[in-house]
Amino acid sequence: MSANVETMFYVREKPWHGLGTMVAEAPASADALIWAGLDWQVLQKNVQTEDGGWIAGYKANVRSTDGRVLGIVSDRYKVVQNQDAFQFTDELLGEGVTYETAGSLQMGRKVWMLARMPQRYIIAGDEIAPYLVIMNSHDGSRGVKVAMTPIRVVCQNTLNLALNSANRVWAARHTENVMSRVREASETLRLAELYMSELGRGVDELAKIKLSDRKVLDLMQTFFPVSEEMSDIQKKNNLRLLEDLKQRYWNAPDLADMGKNGYRFINAVSDFATHADPIRKTKSYNENLFLRTIEGNPMIDKAYKMIRAAA
Repeated sequence: MSANVETMFYVREKPWHGLGTMVAEAPASADALIWAGLDWQVLQKNVQTEDGGWIAGYKANVRSTDGRVLGIVSDRYKVVQNQDAFQFTDELLGEGVTYETAGSLQMGRKVWMLARMPQRYIIAGDEIAPYLVIMNSHDGSRGVKVAMTPIRVVCQNTLNLALNSANRVWAARHTENVMSRVREASETLRLAELYMSELGRGVDELAKIKLSDRKVLDLMQTFFPVSEEMSDIQKKNNLRLLEDLKQRYWNAPDLADMGKNGYRFINAVSDFATHADPIRKTKSYNENLFLRTIEGNPMIDKAYKMIRAAA
């Protein structure tokens, strides 16, 4: 487990990020809450100085199970309990919703849950599974966040592209009306469906952008340039990473029949960004990769912009 991942579960097969405890079947919310280690409450308590004085205007968010202080927040801050976040997702996706993963980061300060939406999408001949992620913090660092994470089923590549025409993330602040906003499930579902619809258009456009081998190599070298100004080790590292990306574009079996186009390039970059081993792997690498996959990966976003500019 990553140093910053406190508790987490995943379903059936060990995920690429290598984190968590395996369960056999995707659980409903009541069991998911327990498997994820999120079956606790956030209590708000007054804040005192070391000499016993009270600090006005602030509260301490405290975990019920072990008394751990998760954060110091304004007294305007309204707690969204873990159970409420699961309930929101249940109401949003309807009866029978199941969770693929959920867990706690940074000793409970941040939590998330990922549920597969019931719709089935076929985009450019591929089955794309739409996942909805609910992220929340108990330390005051962020509000409730809902993010779309579409995944190409055949290879588990993420396709959460930064579309100009649809938001992939929706957020709410921890203020007086936060629960009423979180419970606006119909609006959130509308945004999710709009994103998937626009993703379909975006992928169709990518598939129509034909790329020569020379153009593909030029685009790849934008990520991993090699120049005389670099040290020998920098050149060696970039050449290694460039070769890895080339193999994913030209030799991946799942891309063999796709044609040489923008969609193929995006999938190769997504495959690299999601699955390639870095030159140096930090203790928090898997956790950060997981979070980037949820919220958007800068490398995939950059590739999408480059392809659209090349059209």
